[in-house]
Amino acid sequence: MQLNEKLLEALSDLVRINQDRVEGYKKAIELTEDTDLKALFQRMSDESRTYIDQLNNVLLESGGDVGQGSSISGKIYRTWMGVKATFSGHDRQSILSSCEYAEDAAQRTYEDVLRSSIPMPYSIRELIANQKGALRSSHDTVKTYRDLEKIPH
Repeated sequence: MQLNEKLLEALSDLVRINQDRVEGYKKAIELTEDTDLKALFQRMSDESRTYIDQLNNVLLESGGDVGQGSSISGKIYRTWMGVKATFSGHDRQSILSSCEYAEDAAQRTYEDVLRSSIPMPYSIRELIANQKGALRSSHDTVKTYRDLEKIPH
């Protein structure tokens, strides 16, 4: 299946936000001593690895290159890179707040692609929408963990 250049760029953006997400959670794992957070962050990192594989398969099947092209949503996906470098603290709430902020960036990137005027086959739109939905669930999990930290123990 041959895809247009703009769609190939958009898919590459989604690969990059997921690559950044993997790296961001890798950094978060290093910064926490809490085994529950380490497990959560590892699961989310693994989730993004799955999405990278799925997106790269679409890119390869369509004649595109893995991780090729420039960025449509450029600055948004780079948020993960900034977050991984600037965790404001090593306590649970700081780490979770940083992760939630970066999850928001992932949601915006997916939303930008889905709302764009780029024509795409239904199967690709469905793949992107399903990934976005699962990422939304992960975002909500991070938010729940963060909100629990606000409650006095």
